[in-house]
Amino acid sequence: MTSPKAVKGMNKAITKATIPGLFVTGTDTGIGKTIVAAAIAAILRAEGMDVGVWKPVQSGEKIGNGMTDAERLLHLSGIHDRPEVVAPFTFEAPLTPMLAAKQSGVALTLKELIAAGAPLVDRYQALIVEGAGGVAVPLTEDAFVADFIAELRMPAVIVARSGLGTINHTLLTVSYLKKLGVHIIGIIMNDIEHIETIDDPSMAHNAELIERYSGLKVLGRIPRLDNAGYSVTLIPIFREKIELAPIRDAIAAQIMGG
Repeated sequence: MTSPKAVKGMNKAITKATIPGLFVTGTDTGIGKTIVAAAIAAILRAEGMDVGVWKPVQSGEKIGNGMTDAERLLHLSGIHDRPEVVAPFTFEAPLTPMLAAKQSGVALTLKELIAAGAPLVDRYQALIVEGAGGVAVPLTEDAFVADFIAELRMPAVIVARSGLGTINHTLLTVSYLKKLGVHIIGIIMNDIEHIETIDDPSMAHNAELIERYSGLKVLGRIPRLDNAGYSVTLIPIFREKIELAPIRDAIAAQIMGG
């Protein structure tokens, strides 16, 4: 974990207008944000785009066991950064980031979270950022994940389940982000790790209804895979199932200053 003292010594020139990239958020925890963020990063890098990955804060695991989101991001995207740099704030307690940090004696602030990304901002033209849980998860005493996205001024992609309940969760997430002025590129529906979507009749209609009521594009649906060894098949599945052009164009426009 990066200490507050160390963070204060980092580049304070980072402002909310100087970090091009994409924020991958979700309608819940365990929704598949890590897989989506890693796949997007891997594909863009394969196409020659200079992007890195960033997990500003994570909790619930210890770096070194291969189970943290940062380590999975690096493994699945093929990036060789150190996980401590990708996830400068890591807490072992399985709690929301604000509580996990507090239990460790750390009082997080949005300014410190942003400043801790300085090494990655300096290294890459753009960052694929994975959030923690959903948009209303407390990051600090007075800020949620949604506030962090708005502060970064990054466009967002929402990862949602395909099955029953997703309309409510997704529309609430969209409404919250729009209220804060966050530009949402689209929604990716994900079944990779969700066995409950099998034989769910709502799946035939959920994407259409989400598009109708949110006014946003569902960029595609990732099917469930039968085993956890999907790192080899992740990129071709994304290229086949997900409409990547809006994501690619949004990041390219930021890099070019548009």
